[in-house]
Amino acid sequence: MSRVVLVLNAGSSSLKFQVFEAEGERRRIYRGLFEGLGGNAHFIVRDSADVQLSKVDWPPGEGLGHEGALRHLTEWLSDHREGYRMVGVGHRVVHGGADFSRPVLITPEVIAALEKLVPLAPLHQPHNLEPIRIIASRRPDLPQVACFDTAFHHGQPEIATLFALPKAMHESGVRRYGFHGLSYAYVASAMPDYDPRLGSGRVVVAHLGNGASLCAISAGRSIASTMGFSAIDGLPMGTRCGALDPAVVFYMIREMGLSPEEAERTLYTQSGLLGVSGLSNDMRKLRAVEATNADARRAIDLFVYRIAREIGSLTAALGGLDALVFTAGIGENDATTRAAVLRASAFAGFELDEAANASGGPRITGAAGPSAWVIPTDEERTIAQDMTAMLDRMPLPSAS
Repeated sequence: MSRVVLVLNAGSSSLKFQVFEAEGERRRIYRGLFEGLGGNAHFIVRDSADVQLSKVDWPPGEGLGHEGALRHLTEWLSDHREGYRMVGVGHRVVHGGADFSRPVLITPEVIAALEKLVPLAPLHQPHNLEPIRIIASRRPDLPQVACFDTAFHHGQPEIATLFALPKAMHESGVRRYGFHGLSYAYVASAMPDYDPRLGSGRVVVAHLGNGASLCAISAGRSIASTMGFSAIDGLPMGTRCGALDPAVVFYMIREMGLSPEEAERTLYTQSGLLGVSGLSNDMRKLRAVEATNADARRAIDLFVYRIAREIGSLTAALGGLDALVFTAGIGENDATTRAAVLRASAFAGFELDEAANASGGPRITGAAGPSAWVIPTDEERTIAQDMTAMLDRMPLPSAS
């Protein structure tokens, strides 16, 4: 009977999952997601050949939440065991703070420590922890492993982690952490397969999606990142503002009369592409109307402008630039945004190959100058690899 692991990536109204074999090349067996949790929820699952195996919709009145989703997923997996034995569950956890620099076996003490980090990632951390608690209560015998978006950045030079604040604040944990580390770890491991020079070179990876950031990677290691103390920093995102003068927050509270909670909600959920456009946080919807809607055009232009500025900043941190890699939803699928970023980053010497970019690459620049690539990310595979390495070193449950 083959050992398998379940990987979960929980959001506020979604739950993505994948099932991998625990040995060898860790072949993906199933992948799927729940969307619309708490409202008009639906479930879809596909096999390794991308064939749809199941699709279920729940009416809004049922209000399916994470617990109900996990119950349905457990029942579905039980009906599709096909000789598989579940030996562990891996979770994406956005913030590991200063203490968690590698995957960790989840215990009550670990959960308590991660709960203290909720204020640093209020959009993500509570939802990352909810499935962990549910599974711990229902299957205390099943090992669970937390894998952290901050872990990949723990090796950064100290200078890259500092704010110009009193030393005592840094020592208490107020520092730059960086995020999207599971994505960057996967891309860094995959880059040599596309070009061996990428593995030893100076590369900026652009993780562009509803959450967006850039990471400077030298010889496969994180040197600097646009995200800092929290996942709100850096680039404008779908609903998050990105880098902001701190005095704006004081102004919002003192002069505009917002409470701290209202100001936080504005910066996390009402800003970014949504706030600037007044229309949507979805780049596809903004692209559809940009020709006739000045606000949509302004939001897109700001997104591209800030990416190009930060590429310049990270190029300085790297001491030069050999390549730029696009990944995640916008980075992998939006050729127009990729072209705009490369044109805005002409200072680096990129020569866009229009045809290659339109077809999705993987290389989307010519032979001269630094190269640019499209490399799909796979955070769940990174989690599967990290957790199986840990599970191999410990006793396993006898049955799923």
